[in-house]
Amino acid sequence: MKTHVANAARLGLDRETPGRTIVEFAVVSAVAYGAVAAGDAAGIVGFEVAATVAALALFGVGMVVWLLAFARALRRSTEGHDLAVASMFFLQGSAPRAVRARLLGVVVVVLVLTIATLASNPIGFLVNMLPIGLAGLWGARHGTYPERTDPRYTGRTDGRYRQRTHQGRGGR
Repeated sequence: MKTHVANAARLGLDRETPGRTIVEFAVVSAVAYGAVAAGDAAGIVGFEVAATVAALALFGVGMVVWLLAFARALRRSTEGHDLAVASMFFLQGSAPRAVRARLLGVVVVVLVLTIATLASNPIGFLVNMLPIGLAGLWGARHGTYPERTDPRYTGRTDGRYRQRTHQGRGGR
């Protein structure tokens, strides 16, 4: 437990930061892939296969994270929250500054890393899906969003929103 708290403290997050585990996973996965990709780029024997396997594994995890983020975003949207791509994936106005800086910092670091090692491992570029997906997952799970005010939606008694139908307006 102390190690977990120490890791969060090094990231500049306190114990009460929502989604701290998502931020920690983003940093750890970036560091781990960075070590393997750097070894591959340096030509160390055995790192070529390891870098490819790591890239494909992190891409697979990234796809699962994207699906989870999308499902959670759909749920929040049906609950009446007004989510947008910029506020969910780029955390604009929906996340504390510390969380936004860490998650988007990891996105940039992984992007630079994959560009720098592109010649030795082109498959490594797929790893970029993971940190972007983790930012989206954080935004979908913990982001703060305004209530939907779009007049095309009407409230229901259960607090959820549904789209109005336009019956009888010259349509088929």
